[in-house]
Amino acid sequence: MRLRYDTLDVFTQTRFGGNQLAVVHDADALSHDRMQAIAREFDYSETVFLLKPETPDGTARMRIFTPGMELPFAGHPIVGTAVLLAIAGQGTGADGDGTEAVRLEVPVGTVTVHVAAGGDECRVARFAAPRLPVPAEPPPDPGALADALGIGVETIGFGAHVPRAFEAGVAFNYVPVASCEVLSRCRVVQPAWNTAFSGGTSANAFVYCRGEEGDEVAFHARMFAPAMGVDEDPATGAAAVAFAGQIAASQELADGAHGIEIEQGRDMGRPSRLHLDMDMAGSALAAAHLGGGAIRVCEGTMTV
Repeated sequence: MRLRYDTLDVFTQTRFGGNQLAVVHDADALSHDRMQAIAREFDYSETVFLLKPETPDGTARMRIFTPGMELPFAGHPIVGTAVLLAIAGQGTGADGDGTEAVRLEVPVGTVTVHVAAGGDECRVARFAAPRLPVPAEPPPDPGALADALGIGVETIGFGAHVPRAFEAGVAFNYVPVASCEVLSRCRVVQPAWNTAFSGGTSANAFVYCRGEEGDEVAFHARMFAPAMGVDEDPATGAAAVAFAGQIAASQELADGAHGIEIEQGRDMGRPSRLHLDMDMAGSALAAAHLGGGAIRVCEGTMTV
C-alpha cells in the first residue's frame, strides 16, 4: 500500500523553525499498531493520520500519535492539518472575517479551525479550545521538580506563579522559573525525573518564565515529555491551551479579552510563536483560543 504524506513546520511562518508535523492521507485502512510504527519512523513530536469524517459537516477525522503513544488532542497537529487542508481547497470557503473553516474530528470533539485565506504554502490558523482547562492531579513538590530539571529549588516560582497542573484534553504540569537564564539551564535529569513522576502524575513539565524587558512575548517556555517519546518539544499547542488555566490562577486579569504571546523552542534552535487568546468573565476564564502559522515543507509517498 502506498500512502501520500506532507510535512509542515507549525507555529512559525519560516521553514525549519517551529514544530515539525507529518500528515498521512487516506489512512483509514491502517491499524493502530501500523500508525504507531509510522509515527516512530517519522520521529516528529506528532504525526497525524487523516481518515474520512464521521459527521456530515466534518472536513476530516484525525488521529494523532507521538513516537510513543496516541493522543486525544494536540494543538500543533490541529493548526498544521487545518492549514494543509485549506491550502488543498478543502475548507468551507471564505468566511465573512476573511478566513475559511476546516472542521477536524478528534477524540475530544470536533474542532473548527479558522484559516486565513490566501497563500499556497503558509497560512495562519486559530481555533477555540474544545474544553476549558480544569485542574489536574497536582505536580510533584518543588524540590522534586528542581531535582528532575537540574535547577535549584529557590529558582522555582515568581509572584503568584507556583507549580500547578491543568488539562484541557491532556494534562500538563506547569513549572514557573525565575528567569530565561534558569529556563535555558533546565534539562531532564535521570533518575530524578523518573523518581519525581513515579506517583502517577503526568510525566511532563511545561517550564516557563516571564518575558524580559524588550521582549515581544509575555512568556518563554520549554516542554519536556520523555514518556511521550519526546525529550523536548519545540511548540506544544495543547499545553498552551491548558496554560490559560495556569495564567488565570496566577494573575489577576480584568474581564475581557487578553492576548498572550508565548515563545517556545528557542533553546532547541526551532523558535516557535504561539498566540493564546483568553476571554475573562466574572474573574473566571470563559474561553480560550490558540493560533499560529504553519508552512509546508515536504510532500511524498510511503510504502506500508
